[in-house]
This record gives sequence, structure tokens and C-alpha cells, in this order.
Amino acid sequence: MILFDNITKKFGRHEAVSNLTLSIKKGELFGFLGPNGAGKTTTIKMLVGLIVPTAGKIKVGDIFVDEAHEEAKGITGYIPDTPFLYEYLTGREFLYFIGHIYNMEKERLEENIKQYEKIFEMSEWLDFPAVEYSHGMKQRVIISSCLIHNPELIVIDEPMVGLDPKSAKIVKSILVEKTNEGVTVFLSTHTLSVAEEICTRIGIINRGKLIAVGTFDELKKISKSEDKNLEELYLEMTSSDEEARNVSE
Repeated sequence: MILFDNITKKFGRHEAVSNLTLSIKKGELFGFLGPNGAGKTTTIKMLVGLIVPTAGKIKVGDIFVDEAHEEAKGITGYIPDTPFLYEYLTGREFLYFIGHIYNMEKERLEENIKQYEKIFEMSEWLDFPAVEYSHGMKQRVIISSCLIHNPELIVIDEPMVGLDPKSAKIVKSILVEKTNEGVTVFLSTHTLSVAEEICTRIGIINRGKLIAVGTFDELKKISKSEDKNLEELYLEMTSSDEEARNVSE
């Protein structure tokens, strides 16, 4: 479903992502982990067509993102790390706006809005202007807008920020359910317990380079640490990668 083929992204002399090659199958819930500044958000922005790679190709399904980015966006739902809503639109108006962008039929759009309004318990405030929303309320609307057109690929950058425990549990359940239906999820998060709980496979990036990829059990074998949780493995791998870099320098 997703193919990163030798992707590099440079900003001036800085190489934010270096020679990333990664394949993600249809129906995977793939966790993409790394420290701040590791290249996660840059990778995500290339995947959803917001920025263009310096070198390499990204493919979503049968679509090359840089060659047909509008077509790729049509099958993709994206949740950025910072939720953005038009302040003087209500949440409902925003969801209608997103649905029209994806050329959804009115009946289907209204049906899906009602579905997520109920799931995320938004009825009491969905018709208030977004300027009155808390961060968590905005996040619930943004997540709904990502799912509203039933995308084949869901790309998420820090989905749990600002959500209360109940909403976070609902989001996790939805993502697992979507992958069971054949939807592919590409999830970047600092909440390692979430990645350990729901991701079918995990990639770890550090300083722009993919340093490990596999299931949780495969990562434990790579690190020869069968008794460690994902947080411990992650800290071990990213710190050892940093130490190796310092030695080489």
C-alpha cells in the first residue's frame, strides 16, 4: 500500500530524511517512532504530498505521490500533529466542508457525520464555532474529518494529544477496526504504549535514518532483549545509535 523508495529530503545542507526505503502492506497498522527532529513529520508530509522529496519516489497503492498528488490525496485521510479548524465555522460546518472537498454525496456525508458525532459524543457542542473549542474538542473534529470519506490510507501524526482517556480509547479501537477492514494506517507517536498496544509493525527513525523495523517480537530479537517493553527497546536503540554516531565522528 505504501512504498518509500530511497527517499531523501534536504533543507539546504541539512538532510532531514536520508535514503529511506520502506514498504507497508495493505491493512497494516504501522507505527513510526523516533526522537524529536528525527524526520518523522518530514516523512509524513512527503507521504501526504505537502512537501516533495529531494530524491526518491513515494507510492500509495498504484499512485506515485509526486506525479498524481491529487489522486493520492483522494484516498488518504491525514491527521496533523496540530489540529487546525476555521475558527468561525462550527464543527459540523467544517465536516461538511471536508466532505465536499472529497465530492461526497450529501446523504452519505450526513450519515457519516452523524456516525462520528455519536462515536465522539460531540452533539452538545458540534454546532458551536470552533473558536470556543478546547484542544481535545478540536482533535475529535479533526479525527472525524480524516475518517469522514472512508479513506484507504490513514496517516496520523500524534493522534492522542489533548484527548481524554475515553476518546483516546475510541480512537485506538477505530484504528484497529479500520485495519481489520483492509485500511492501512501510518501512525507517528511519542506515546510508545499506544504503539506497543495496537501497531502490527514498527519502524524507528533517528537522525533521518531508519535504524530498525519489524514487529514488536522481531525488535526484541534484534536487540536481544526478550523481556523489555517497547519503551525500553526504543530508548536502547536510539541511544546506542547516537553513541555509535559519536564514536564514528
